[in-house]
Amino acid sequence: MKRLIAIGFTALLGFSGALQATEYKIDNAGAHAFINFKIKHLGYSWLYGRFNDFEGRFNYDPAKPDESSVDVTIKTASVDSNHAERDKHLRGKDFLAVDKFPTASFKSSSFKALGDGKAELKGTLTLHGVSKPVTIAVSEIGGGKDPWGGYRQGFHGTTQIALKDFGIDFDLGPASQIVELTLDVEGIAQSMM
Repeated sequence: MKRLIAIGFTALLGFSGALQATEYKIDNAGAHAFINFKIKHLGYSWLYGRFNDFEGRFNYDPAKPDESSVDVTIKTASVDSNHAERDKHLRGKDFLAVDKFPTASFKSSSFKALGDGKAELKGTLTLHGVSKPVTIAVSEIGGGKDPWGGYRQGFHGTTQIALKDFGIDFDLGPASQIVELTLDVEGIAQSMM
């Protein structure tokens, strides 16, 4: 009997250790998360836009940041560059082809803490039916209790992608090949382990 209790206690300790990471739901509904992009327009100025409709989750434990993970799905038709005719073009076959590819997604494969709240997040971005590895430079903004009794955690991320890597080859000129993505994510803890 003592042996069974010891085995059960050891298993419980191991199980509780494995549950330390907290799952966060990205707070898009409260407009506390943003997926923004910018691309040069003919090399003369910047064109800015965002995706308004997305959802996702991340797991994070400040004691074990390298075990963090992220999973996000974006509705491509929600692209918004503050210009209706341009957005119609972006949703069409020359760019996002939203009828054929209604979603884009990112799923992480690794998270490497670099110190001072900085990290390197690697994963697979699927866009326009093409999946490619991307690396996101991450900064921890902060975490703590909110006024409603919950707990929140926030991060800022940046990366760049080449449109042609994802099968989008509409000619915008040589200065307009790279899209810069800025990701600001605030998550609400679903449970504190």
